Amino acid sequence: MASTADIRNGVVLNMDGGLWSVIEFQHVKPGKGGAFVRTKVKNVMTGKVVDRTFNAGAKIEIETVDRSDFQYLYNDGDNFVFMDLGTYDQITLSPAQVGDAANFMLENQTVTIAQNNGSPLYVELPASVIMEITYTEPGLQGDRSTGGTKPATVQTGYEIQVPLFLETGTKVKVDTRDGSYLGRVND
Repeated sequence: MASTADIRNGVVLNMDGGLWSVIEFQHVKPGKGGAFVRTKVKNVMTGKVVDRTFNAGAKIEIETVDRSDFQYLYNDGDNFVFMDLGTYDQITLSPAQVGDAANFMLENQTVTIAQNNGSPLYVELPASVIMEITYTEPGLQGDRSTGGTKPATVQTGYEIQVPLFLETGTKVKVDTRDGSYLGRVND
């Protein structure tokens, strides 16, 4: 058993009959009363996010999570197929296990899959990926980089907001955490 002092971002806790990944945590020491730890945790199976508060020093159960590199191969219509880069074994994950990562995964891209006791939990992507804009409205004369934004569709079909001057076929860097535009990429 571990204590609340061991809580960090990315740690997986076993509580309420499920596995919960810590998204945010904050140790709080109020002026009076005992210290406590305020956390935001995400259920690794359902994706549900809740706030939980633990008293300082409380015993918690931390699960061991192994992270391995996999190559995303393809989507077979219902599920996503990955190949372990070490053993070349293929595994299939459901859309619930992949979650929002599906919006930013391109075929043959390397991703990290977190596993607990051999069963896959969720997919972790790099902080940013480079994608090509497949469709956006044409820019107009006078559109500048400091102006507004417009919707643009990237290779995976996901829609992001980009500056007005960008055109179809432009490669852009996209933040995988919130889908925001980070900049244009020159080849």
